[in-house]
Amino acid sequence: MNPPTALQHQASSRPFEAAVAASLPRQGLWTMPVILAVSGGVDSVAMLHAVRRCLPDGLERRLVVAHAEHDLRGDASADREFVAELAGHLGVPFHWRRIDVGHAAEGEGIEARARRLRYDFLRDTALDQGARYVLLAHTADDQAETILHRVLRGTGLSGLGGMRRARELCPGVSLLRPLLEMRRHEGMAYLEGLGLIWRDDATNADTRFSRNHLRHRVLPTCVEGPYPAAVESLVRLGRQASVVADALRSAADALLETHSTRRPDGTIEIQTTDLAGLDPHLVAEVFVALWRRERWPQRDMTAAHYEALASMVAATRTTQNDSVVQLPSGVRATAVQSMMAIRGG
Repeated sequence: MNPPTALQHQASSRPFEAAVAASLPRQGLWTMPVILAVSGGVDSVAMLHAVRRCLPDGLERRLVVAHAEHDLRGDASADREFVAELAGHLGVPFHWRRIDVGHAAEGEGIEARARRLRYDFLRDTALDQGARYVLLAHTADDQAETILHRVLRGTGLSGLGGMRRARELCPGVSLLRPLLEMRRHEGMAYLEGLGLIWRDDATNADTRFSRNHLRHRVLPTCVEGPYPAAVESLVRLGRQASVVADALRSAADALLETHSTRRPDGTIEIQTTDLAGLDPHLVAEVFVALWRRERWPQRDMTAAHYEALASMVAATRTTQNDSVVQLPSGVRATAVQSMMAIRGG
């Protein structure tokens, strides 16, 4: 399948291209390579064409197309060939990796494993190419699916916010989602209007996967039935939750900075006198902030762990007895009257 002919850069009056351009950083974007994650599907192909057309003349090599070929799709090699040819026609470098998704690790679902391996590949590509940004083609539809998925499987306030428009992938590299405020049909209409093609992922129709079940059964039933604005409502809820979560995170960071010190041996000492009288949910967020700041592994830390730490803080008001808790990844917390000491593993 031959990719469409490369389009020449020009100042665009097309709304889709203008929206993509407006969502990108205003300063310094093209001083380093920029990685675009392209699967070959409608969203990522639309993003690639729009970014390529917004690119200043002569900087084609600053774009790098990254494609993850995984073993869940029977036609994965055809997708890779399509994306490789498309990148060649657009005059941009192409990098790919085959990833083994089929056998999920213990305690890790196939979808989670696919996501982790894909982000590992994008991180490695960014570091190898000296890139500062990686662009992903998640849309508002993806955001709505993500939020509903998290609600149904259980999430806290921060998870309710869905995907962030920008976040750190690894030190020095940021993920950007320039289509996150746009609907999937907008990218499709953009490509159709230009006579451009993409490839459909057959696995996206497999409703045995939870996200596909939401995409093809739950949300369409809502939109076509009593909730026509379901996608927009979920995205708006996520936006509001993100604002509240950011405020809570900022408050927790400030409290941590005020009430914690680092001993010469690396132990973190937290003065609990003032914290003990605060709302326990806020105190739990202080410990989330601590784990984030110290870069201690958070994967195995649950809400129950953070709540237990908050309870230890509250208990320092009324008891002088030491209490000790062993946490995931070898982290150890000890509480005495008016103070807690936490040591990383």
